[in-house]
Amino acid sequence: MKQAQINSFGLDHLKIVEVPEPASPGATEVLVRLRAASLNYRDSLVVEGKYNPKFPLPLVPCSDGAGEVISIGSGVTEWKVGDRVLLTFAPKWIAKEATHAEMRHTIGGPLLGTLREFALVPETGLVRIPTHLSYEEAATLPCAALTAWSGLFQFSQLKPGEFVVVQGTGGVSIFALQFAKLVGAKVILTSSNDEKLERGKTLGADYLINYKETPEWGKEVRRITEKVGADHIIEVGGAGTLEQTIAACRPFGVIHLIGILAGKSGELNLLPAVMNNLKIQGLVVGGRKAFIEMNGAIEASGLRPVVDKVFTLEESAEAIRYLRSGSHFGKIVIRI
Repeated sequence: MKQAQINSFGLDHLKIVEVPEPASPGATEVLVRLRAASLNYRDSLVVEGKYNPKFPLPLVPCSDGAGEVISIGSGVTEWKVGDRVLLTFAPKWIAKEATHAEMRHTIGGPLLGTLREFALVPETGLVRIPTHLSYEEAATLPCAALTAWSGLFQFSQLKPGEFVVVQGTGGVSIFALQFAKLVGAKVILTSSNDEKLERGKTLGADYLINYKETPEWGKEVRRITEKVGADHIIEVGGAGTLEQTIAACRPFGVIHLIGILAGKSGELNLLPAVMNNLKIQGLVVGGRKAFIEMNGAIEASGLRPVVDKVFTLEESAEAIRYLRSGSHFGKIVIRI
């Protein structure tokens, strides 16, 4: 079979190679023919050795994958040949909370990722694809969508009419926007790109802020919310944006800390977070039960993920370069 792998860290070392297909499934295993994968910022860091330089090599990158069941082990009862499935990011993470070991047992590092034609997966490491989605659309769900869902509905409970600030237009952010509109929340979208802001408006964003034109956008959020502040903020910037995020959040509001795209160091005045009883919730994907619940909501609502561009497996390095450019809106997919 074909797979994309690195034998040493660095994007220039990402190559398409031929390797033996996996062995027949064990009693509780499932063999999946992967049809599509999608990229997350984590994948770029993994390839460069910046996420964890101790990950074993050679390594197949990418954590999101969709495909079909082609063979099952003798003890497998949940799946049958032909089922359309998604791989879970952390196959041992089942419920709301997980141990450190369960959270670190993840595909795309240290486990082999999804940029390959076949994968042998434990039966609990799969969920069903929402029936109305293509493989390319479905492949966007395991990390970005589940991260947004976990924040808004697992570790807090977003309510109709509440204000949600969504930073940027990457995968997690666009899913957060879509999920917020499903329950009737009001979305304030921030970006440095007016064209992306207008595209966000077509998805339901109620208010738009260009943070380059309005660097103190926290004040603008308070103006929009009549000095109350936002109930939820999807924080993808990290230290570089957290001060404005704190300023934008209402007392007892929730900051969903997802990324560090604007940097991981810097001087921060955290006193306002203390004085306003803010909850800062770190987020990294979620468990299988939440994934199943989310897919049920996606299927019931007919929600369709936003796919920016589709590459081939042979174009995997090009796809990661495109991810790094930051020019995408939504998710980048690799067809396998």
